[in-house]
This record gives sequence, C-alpha cells and structure tokens, in this order.
Amino acid sequence: MYIPTAFEEQDLSTLHDFIEANSFGLLISQVAGGPFATHVPFLLDRTATEKGTLVGHFARVNPQWKEMTTANTLAVFSGPHAYISPTWYQAENMVPTWNYMAVHVTGRVSIMEDEERMLDIVARSTEVYERAMPQPWKLDRSANYVKKLLSLIVGFEIEIMSIEGKFKLNQNHPVARRLNVAKELRGQGTDDTRAIAVAMEKTCIDQRQVR
Repeated sequence: MYIPTAFEEQDLSTLHDFIEANSFGLLISQVAGGPFATHVPFLLDRTATEKGTLVGHFARVNPQWKEMTTANTLAVFSGPHAYISPTWYQAENMVPTWNYMAVHVTGRVSIMEDEERMLDIVARSTEVYERAMPQPWKLDRSANYVKKLLSLIVGFEIEIMSIEGKFKLNQNHPVARRLNVAKELRGQGTDDTRAIAVAMEKTCIDQRQVR
C-alpha cells in the first residue's frame, strides 16, 4: 500500500485496535494464477506471535483455501471514509480529496481441518460477536447440527509478518484548516463522517501535545 509519511500509522497497539474495530475484512490471495478475494470476519490474537495472528474460517467449497499455503496472503481492513470538499478548508487553491483509514496485513497461512480446532474458532467467533447483544447466544459445542456444520468449513490462521496502517486525515494541512474540515464533516451527520471528524480532531490534539 502506498503510504505517504504524513499518513503512516506504525503503533502496533493502534493497528490492532483498528483491526478489532473493523474486523470484517477482505482476504486476498491467488487461485489458479489469478487474484481471488473472500470477505470474512477475523479474530485477532495479539500475543500469539510477535505481531499477532489472524484467525477465521472459509466455506469448504470456497476454492481459495486450497492454494493459500503456497505464498503470503493479504488481509485488508477498511475503516471510516469521507469525501472532503475543497470549500471546507477555507483556503485558496484547494482540491477535493477523500479521507480514510485502512490497515493491510500480510502473513503466512496455516490451514486447519481438525474438528476441535475449527470448533474452537467458531466458538470464539460467536463469543466475540455476541458480546454486544442484550442476550448473547452461546454455541452448544456438543449439538449434532454443530458437528455437521463443521464438516462444511475450513479454518485458517495467518501469522502476521507485516502490518501497515494508512490514516489519511489531512495531516499534511495546518491544524486550523483540519479543524475546519472536521467541523464540516460533523455537520454531514453520517457515521463515517463523524468517525473521520473524530479521528482528525485527535491528530490535531496529538500534534499540539507533541509541541
């Protein structure tokens, strides 16, 4: 991913936080000599390796998993994004742009077909994504239908070899100009524009604290 220095995020904890907050990602590799992608929810194990491990599962009929161990794979996590009008800068000679936040992970893949390990992945996934529910549903590990479903999936682990973040939030503009943009974004009233505004305001606070 092309990342200008101003937009680069290197803090591992921040990147891990971003993955967990935007865990429905895109897994990209090669199938039959061409690019192939699957949209999949990931679990992150922060401490399994130096940079962490991603865990998930495929439908067994998905051909992607059969060729994933031959090379590194790419996982893409996309966060909030928003169009930026040049009028919001309150400055001359500005042009439109798009602010966004994304993290890319590359790593080595291990495929898991062992029933107990796949059951653990499904159970952990259920626990993580049910936490926010008023009455969280819990997987019955011993249920017959669960064992049947396990035969239809394949698990995977990705040891993270590299992780890079691009948080494009107008850091190449003066603080006052960025705050003008953040104010306009808040006025747009969508979840994405509010999230980008908050992230932009944080970069301004962090920059002032450094000074």
